[in-house]
Amino acid sequence: MTVRSGLLRALTVRTAGIDRVRRPADENGPAFDLAYVRVGPRNGEPPLVVVPGGPGLGSVVPYRSFRRWAASLGHDVIMIEHRGVGLSRVDFTGRDLPMSAMWIRAVVDDIAAVLDRESVESALLVGSSYGSYLASSFGALHPDRVAGMVLDSALQSAADIDVERRAVRSLFWDADTDIAADIRRLHADGVGGRELLDVSRAAYELGGPELLGALLRSQVRRRGGVAWRTVKAYASRGESIVHVPGVYEFDLVGAIGFRELGYGAEADGLPLDPALTYAPLAPRFPTFEAEPLNLQSAATGFTWPIVLLTGDRDLRTPPAIAERVASAAPDTTLVRIENGHSALETHPEALLAVAGSLAAGTHTQPEQQAAELNRLPRRGLAARSPALLAAMVRAGL
Repeated sequence: MTVRSGLLRALTVRTAGIDRVRRPADENGPAFDLAYVRVGPRNGEPPLVVVPGGPGLGSVVPYRSFRRWAASLGHDVIMIEHRGVGLSRVDFTGRDLPMSAMWIRAVVDDIAAVLDRESVESALLVGSSYGSYLASSFGALHPDRVAGMVLDSALQSAADIDVERRAVRSLFWDADTDIAADIRRLHADGVGGRELLDVSRAAYELGGPELLGALLRSQVRRRGGVAWRTVKAYASRGESIVHVPGVYEFDLVGAIGFRELGYGAEADGLPLDPALTYAPLAPRFPTFEAEPLNLQSAATGFTWPIVLLTGDRDLRTPPAIAERVASAAPDTTLVRIENGHSALETHPEALLAVAGSLAAGTHTQPEQQAAELNRLPRRGLAARSPALLAAMVRAGL
């Protein structure tokens, strides 16, 4: 047994509902067993297929408490371990799957294979960030198997890097605010553009202008504070987060991000360019070829009900993307909440409430629903992070 396999076994020993479905060999890679989890009551209604972001996030280990909580609310939940990640990483010889096996269409086929194995005719797809791209792609390729869809922090096109640029720069560079002035000052003083982008975006998404403003003022007064370094470590896409077994494994599936989703977009030479986020990792992966589907066009044929959940502070998949999908698909409800990126990670109670309202058919009053969602308690480390970081800044750390 390898150290990695032993670690995964230890992490999953008490995880309920794990099963596997055989995925056949093809011209791109060998056969392997795809792991998935199904928990909660099976009442004959379409289950929730929850697809996390990434690519690279595991499904089995990171979301155990989420699944227990969802099941306690009466949800039938399926989560599929992405090929190349965690329990779906290796072939029958124990070797890692090759990058050549990493394609959006293959991942969509994996979802369909799990539904076949579980005798599920149709499901409610709940996709977050990159998972929303997979959910939409599943809808485009298997429309008869979708009962409804929640797109949380919708990612829909490699070209949306331009939407990100406008959102970031309008707030952090072009605005006549103290925040923009401090960012421009730090930039002029030599703080790297990628560092400024990573820290400013993450702090704003986590705690809004209050947290970001305090963090910037502290950094302007004296460089190298613990709070700044903590946010930098959380936000940066560097070598240190490429492979955390069972939790985040970008080192194989990053091929999808670069080859099909444009993660290696060329920088435009202007300050605070989101294209810099993944730039250090680009040499490890294939160059961009093409998107597998035109989801903007496909959305016009999505006949099932869709709830688009978007955070008003989301700078990685800004609300403008959800607005565009809402204008294209025929049966959509756009719900704006006080949040940053990915409710699955930062406000899971809101995500489950939206999924529940969609399942019950009570999702069509977005303003009332948003007010109710904003009042819900926030759970997990991401919910505590803003208060912890603010305390660090106040303490001069």
